Amino acid sequence: MPALLALLFFARTDVLESAYAKHDFELSADPNRAEWAKAPRVSAGRDYLDHPVAGRPIEIRSRWTKQNLYLLYICPYEQLNLKPDPDTVKETPQLWNWEVAEAFIGSDYAHIARYKEFQVSPQGEWVDLDIDRENQKGEQGMKWDSGYAVKGRIDAPAKVWYGEMRIPFAAIDARSPVKGRELRIGLYRIAGIAPKQYFAWRPTGQTSFHVPQAFGTLRLR
Repeated sequence: MPALLALLFFARTDVLESAYAKHDFELSADPNRAEWAKAPRVSAGRDYLDHPVAGRPIEIRSRWTKQNLYLLYICPYEQLNLKPDPDTVKETPQLWNWEVAEAFIGSDYAHIARYKEFQVSPQGEWVDLDIDRENQKGEQGMKWDSGYAVKGRIDAPAKVWYGEMRIPFAAIDARSPVKGRELRIGLYRIAGIAPKQYFAWRPTGQTSFHVPQAFGTLRLR
């Protein structure tokens, strides 16, 4: 396959495969670590309306164990929109107003409006939400605690930031994970200051990421 066609195919897939790891591992936000160097990946260089986003695309990799799902975001940047006085101990409400990478994950194919939202910032801030688009949970959904962990890291000389998530499967699926299992997933990033950039692995067709019909597939392998 010619290089250009291979790049287009890589960028437009609707499946992110997640490679099995025998043991859980420490969060490093380092794509060169053994756990991440050969992990399956997808890229996103377009926005939620399927318009190209200026600059380099983002990349998302995935691994899984019997207990957890791991996601690693690789996010080139020109200018970071960082929240002053970051708090990495408690969750940060409305983190989406700042630089952030996001994952929306659902396991209920009969009720696709139900899913979980996870965010990580370059500074290691986080917020997790229990979403039901058909029955808004309000404060209850905001108080939901998944027990996930994150790590953010900024490589200023390279102008790239990295965000890693470790999400307990118990928080996203009542079933135990097995090879071949598929979940619904949306992968996104909000970048920059003005105008902001809205990266979407699977464009939603709306000026919002919260369009579950547009989610792709996460496949455990």
